[in-house]
Amino acid sequence: MQRLKIFIELTRLSKPIGFMLLFWPCSWGLAYANTLDSNFSLFYNYLVLFFLGSVLMRSAGCIFNDIVDKDFDKKVQRTKNRPIASNKISVEFAFIYVLVLCILAFLILIRFNNLTIILGISSMLLAFAYPFMKRITYWPQLFLGITFNWGIIMAWTAINNSISIEVIILYISAIFWTLGYDTIYGAQDMSDDEIIGLKSTSIKFKKHIKLFVSICYLISSILLILLLYDKIRFNLSSLFIILFFFSLINQIIIFNKKKPLTCLNAFKQNNYSGLFLFLGLYLESINYGI
Repeated sequence: MQRLKIFIELTRLSKPIGFMLLFWPCSWGLAYANTLDSNFSLFYNYLVLFFLGSVLMRSAGCIFNDIVDKDFDKKVQRTKNRPIASNKISVEFAFIYVLVLCILAFLILIRFNNLTIILGISSMLLAFAYPFMKRITYWPQLFLGITFNWGIIMAWTAINNSISIEVIILYISAIFWTLGYDTIYGAQDMSDDEIIGLKSTSIKFKKHIKLFVSICYLISSILLILLLYDKIRFNLSSLFIILFFFSLINQIIIFNKKKPLTCLNAFKQNNYSGLFLFLGLYLESINYGI
């Protein structure tokens, strides 16, 4: 029972916001592909596979991140009690968990076509490079956006076995979405991060953090509008897409860099943001199918 508790702590399974923010972009890619060429049996099958893959890869990523950051985590109030930082589990045993989770994820990945498998393997390289970015650049959130939203392209290629300009626009839009929400998230740890020498966009733009997040969300929204302008009508699908935009505005309003709890609450709202856009695209695909 104690080992299970430690495993859940390591993988953050008790905090589903992490793997959901990895899954929503996958769902967007699938749903958008389905608006252009409906195939619902394939869509639902792949939706489940991408969800399982998101849980497994996010779990592996969390453990690897804690291994790399164990010395830093000990110095940050929010992370000092994590299992590896507090010596509840050895680094060697944690690596075994990472290996097992990656093998399970690979068994899911090989159910897709060759192009998607290649993209999936490359995403693993991105995921394991991410923890080192905060040491060398003030833009680790940008790298996270590139990594976390890779599932959009994988989902698209799983359906179409090719890459198009439409999915690239959706991917770039999602990158700016992530750049915005992870900057909000990083604002919680700015004082600790500055002391121990870690970098982030939260620190780089701390004097104008709301402006920076607003610009990120604005770019994300403009790209989405360019992509979906011919699909926005007076219907339920468009309502959810509009709710996505309003959810971003609400986050900008409520977070305060001096109040960490407001940053965390704003960050968590992105689970609803991801859901809103998925529902908008999914309902549009149903209309297309009809």
